[in-house]
Order: sequence, then C-alpha cells, then structure tokens
Amino acid sequence: MTSASGGSAHPARGSSLVRAFVNSPLSGLAPWILMAVLSGPGRFEESVSAALGLALLVLFASWRLGNSIKLLEWFDVAFFAVLCGIGLFASPSMITWLELWAGEIVNLALVSFALGSVLIRRPFTLEYAKEQTPEEFWDSPIFIRTNYVITCAWVAAFGVSAIAGLIGDAVLGTSDNFWLGWIIPIGATVFAIAFTEFYPDYGPPRAMQQMGLDTDPPVSIARLFDWVPVFVLIVGIAGLVTDATTNVLGWILVVVGAVGIRLMHRFFPDAKKSGTGDDGASAPDVPARP
Repeated sequence: MTSASGGSAHPARGSSLVRAFVNSPLSGLAPWILMAVLSGPGRFEESVSAALGLALLVLFASWRLGNSIKLLEWFDVAFFAVLCGIGLFASPSMITWLELWAGEIVNLALVSFALGSVLIRRPFTLEYAKEQTPEEFWDSPIFIRTNYVITCAWVAAFGVSAIAGLIGDAVLGTSDNFWLGWIIPIGATVFAIAFTEFYPDYGPPRAMQQMGLDTDPPVSIARLFDWVPVFVLIVGIAGLVTDATTNVLGWILVVVGAVGIRLMHRFFPDAKKSGTGDDGASAPDVPARP
C-alpha cells in the first residue's frame, strides 16, 4: 500500500507505533524489564549493558520525536550507567553479590524514584500525560491529581515487587521462586498498567460529577480487573508447563481463569477503553480551571 505522495504507508504506521510507545511510561520502564528478563548467574554485565543500551535508545527516540526528555529517562540512563561502571571494576565476589540482589536493587531504586517524584511534586507520569493532552489542561487540578494517583499506584506496584523479591532471596534463599520471583512481580506490574489505563476514565469523571459538572459517567470499575482471569489462566498454564505447581493447583487455576474470562465477557461486556490517553485525563472531559 502506498500513500498519496507515492511513499509507503508502513513507515508512517511504524512511526506512530514508536511515538505511542515513547509517549507511554512503559518506554521508561522497558530497560528495567529487559534487565529483569536477562539477569541471572553470570549475566550481570550483559543484562546491565543491554538495559543501558535500551535506555539510551529510548532517550534518543524521545529527542528525535521532539518530545521533552522525561525525568524517568534521565534516571534510567544514570542508574544503568552507574551499574555498568560498577560491573567494570567490581571484584568477582561483588559481582556475585550484585547478581543475587539485583532484583531488589532495581525494585528499591524504582520505588525511590517514583515516590521521590511524588514528594518533589513532579509525579513521573505527569510528563507522559502532557505529551497526549492539550496544554490548556496541564494546570487543571483534576489532571494533576489524576497523575498523582497513577504514580502512587506505580509506587505500590514497585513496593510489592521489592517485598516479594526480598522474601524470596532473604528468607527462602532463591531468586527464581515461581510465585515470589515471577508471578507476584508480574501481577503487580500488570495491575499498575491496567490502573494507568483505567483511572483517567474513572477518577476525573467521578470528581467532576461530585462538583456538579456535566460529564460522561465513569467507566465500570470492572475494567480495572478485566485482566485478572486471563492472568490466572496464564499462571495455571505456566505452572503446569514448568512443574512449578501441582497438577491439581495448575488445573484449578486454568479452569478458574477460563470461567472468569467467560463471566467477564457476559456480565461486563462494556469494560473497555473509552478513548483517553494512558496517563492523563481526556481533553474533552477535563476543564483547564474546574
């Protein structure tokens, strides 16, 4: 397919996908996710270097698209650059220690960053929301409060992941525990992503209704949990495939997840997005001066 000017339409589509990714907090979290996936015994330097490379790529993409450089993007580059420097000069015993506690270090760093952004009154999701929201709404108390709430949800998700990893490493002595090392941290992250998509369609309309302003009704709170049955189903399958759960528990999770998906579709068919951005309130619903 070609465009009217004779060029291919696919590059424009690819560019829009890149822009959507860069405008989302997931772009700033991608290096951390990559490090978590690659980390393991004997792979500290490789995982940290890959994370730094991706952080620099995201930073370049953001600059190339004309976006402002986000606080999280600067933090990514600085954090992984420091870890790379440590990896170059650390002793073998220090590297072994870092490999053991890398997950907790990463999660505590993210908790500190996200909580710190709230304490200095610059919730990190606000910068991403501004990329998708007209400037006249940036000073709206509802718009700002929405991003405080969303950032706090990420603080909670990072905190849950850190606690789960700490229990796995410090109490159980294993970093690859099925529940503490994978399922709980992944579930916390998915919840934060779902909350980021859900709250702009729930919090601002609800606040405006309480103020007596005309607006669309808030979305059903069921939308916040529509990912849970699918997640339970996937956990059951993963537990059966890896033998991390008993056959009985694995099949119970599979059945509960499948039934939950069916019930969600039947009783909450409208639990879907209504067209707002990921991190801020929708422009038509949020006045600049409520």
